[in-house]
Amino acid sequence: MLQLGNLFTHFHLSSKASESAQGPGQPHAQTLPDFAQHVRKLTGIRKEDVYCNLRFPDQFQKTNDDINIVIHTGLGIFCIDVKHWRGSVSAHNHNWHVQVREEDQHFTNTCIEQIEDPLKAIMTKTTNLCAHLKRSGVTVRQSLFIPRVIFLSPDCELDEELRKRRELVSHSQIDDFLRSFREGYVTWMSDALTPSWLSGRLSYRQMDSVREVLRKVGTWDLVRLHCGEQLKGDYQGCQYVALNRQETDTLEFSRIKALSADSLWFLLGHAPQVVTLSDDNAILPNS
Repeated sequence: MLQLGNLFTHFHLSSKASESAQGPGQPHAQTLPDFAQHVRKLTGIRKEDVYCNLRFPDQFQKTNDDINIVIHTGLGIFCIDVKHWRGSVSAHNHNWHVQVREEDQHFTNTCIEQIEDPLKAIMTKTTNLCAHLKRSGVTVRQSLFIPRVIFLSPDCELDEELRKRRELVSHSQIDDFLRSFREGYVTWMSDALTPSWLSGRLSYRQMDSVREVLRKVGTWDLVRLHCGEQLKGDYQGCQYVALNRQETDTLEFSRIKALSADSLWFLLGHAPQVVTLSDDNAILPNS
């Protein structure tokens, strides 16, 4: 039986877990699943070629990287980190500064937060994803892995130097960027008739191989607490729970709602019931 203490003992938070979703600014106006749906709508790309929060080993295979959105197309494999920052953003050496100004009737408060270079981070993670595919038996040219950082908030303003970087997509550029993925019948016919080594695009065989590997890549585990908070990281299987991760999308921890003295029951060793579910909206996705 899974004990409450074991639940948190076996749940280890990683400092890298969904780090790209963290950052300065107000609460998220648009969740990552909502943005992924927007991506599919504007690009016309089918659902199985748009992946959220893919988690894979780094070059040393000791820790895991995660990429918010991976879009798999004939043009290449687009690796996208999404930022919900607001304020003025500028680059300073190896770090970026995010300046948020809050004005009140009587004073103006300016907060400057120093952030690790997100462009360097996504480029590193893109390289690691390429290496992961290669280790899995799929060889794709490094040039076909395309890193991007998208800033969702309309209140996020990049400085002049950052606006010149094609890898950075501001809020006003998002829809045009996504529409650029749309391909007509002429492109489809050209892909069918032109060898990949000549067109520079992924071949159909490569696309199928990449799709097969990406389908097996896990995501970060997410535990939603009754208070509304969330825990993200790697959930290490408890020996008391017989669980096949490949067949389980969601774990539901339930309690006896008639009890009001929850803390007393916890101290007495009350264990929550665990139910294995299968649902597209996974709380604990396959690993």
